[in-house]
Amino acid sequence: MQIISPVRVTRSYIQKLIAPPEIVFPLLCPVREVEWAEGWAPREVYSDSGVAERDCIFVMPGEPADAIWMITRYEPHGYQIEFVKITPGFAAGKIEIRLWQNSEGGSDAEITYSYTALSHAGEAFVAGFTAAHYQHFMRQWENELNHFLQTGAKLVNENHLG
Repeated sequence: MQIISPVRVTRSYIQKLIAPPEIVFPLLCPVREVEWAEGWAPREVYSDSGVAERDCIFVMPGEPADAIWMITRYEPHGYQIEFVKITPGFAAGKIEIRLWQNSEGGSDAEITYSYTALSHAGEAFVAGFTAAHYQHFMRQWENELNHFLQTGAKLVNENHLG
């Protein structure tokens, strides 16, 4: 057995969304995200209900390898969801999302990403997952979701970070 000291990064951000949690939460789903997130196109979704649920698994095509995602926490009444994302031979990630009603009648969404490198290439990825990169990614996601909530249409970005 080899014990390896992890190369890991964790970043958090609070998005301001224009709809209440009961409208936003169902959109945090591998199937529903296709409606609003540019570049989101899971190849397979393993789900008893056809949408987000605990133990739902989905596969996102990507580089350097396809990523396998699993919903490990799903609390629709508490507006909390957690995903584990494994890109074999590259990185393991955990994404935690918690929504709550804000004073403007919309939602605040606390989104935390944690990545652990599984290789030298993964270490380079983790090093590049800077606060500035994450903030830009979260703002883009926030803009896409708010655009959808306002218009019902997907916002097309030329510089999608995915």
